[in-house]
Amino acid sequence: MATIRLELVTPDKGEILSKDIDMLIVRSTAGELGILPRHARLLTELQPHAMRVKTGANEDLVAIGGGFMEVTPEQITILADSAELPDGIDVDRAKAAMKRAEERIAQYKQATKDSLIDISRANKALARAKARLLVKHVNF
Repeated sequence: MATIRLELVTPDKGEILSKDIDMLIVRSTAGELGILPRHARLLTELQPHAMRVKTGANEDLVAIGGGFMEVTPEQITILADSAELPDGIDVDRAKAAMKRAEERIAQYKQATKDSLIDISRANKALARAKARLLVKHVNF
């Protein structure tokens, strides 16, 4: 069966993942996408989520904090704002981040229009925290 090369890099950590895979499922700003070998060329922005990497019968999850993805028929390149493999995720830290983001969103909903809360940033922080917990298979 044909495979496609996945290259995942971040500004802070450099190369996170580099391997041949069967399929990648990601959440772009346009919706969920499944990428197979020989996929048409594509450039898209990614949302914070838990992306699914399929290799044979295995499916691995990787927490992505947003970024960009370029697809060619032979390769997928993801330039992620942040990315974490399951072994690198601190569950307590992710839960605390999720709680802080939920509190900020609740404050925003109760605040006046002059509030200094950045709701977009709070929503992204919540999505990143949820992705981390999904990757670690933690219920929230």
